[in-house]
Amino acid sequence: MMLDDDDIEELKTRLALLRQEHRDLDAAIASLHEGTYVNELQITRLKKRKLQLKDTISKIETRLIPDLNA
Repeated sequence: MMLDDDDIEELKTRLALLRQEHRDLDAAIASLHEGTYVNELQITRLKKRKLQLKDTISKIETRLIPDLNA
């Protein structure tokens, strides 16, 4: 399925937002590790969300790569 210019721009915008959220989760996880009380459950949930974001980012990146066999 071919993407038009509007679709491509929408995916690029979503990709940028997801990448920012992924970086923010990195920072949140790091700060939780630095605290005096480490909430392992919260860290686990954040890491799970981070993996979900990574999967979504990969799917969007794959959609943005032109089909070389076309």
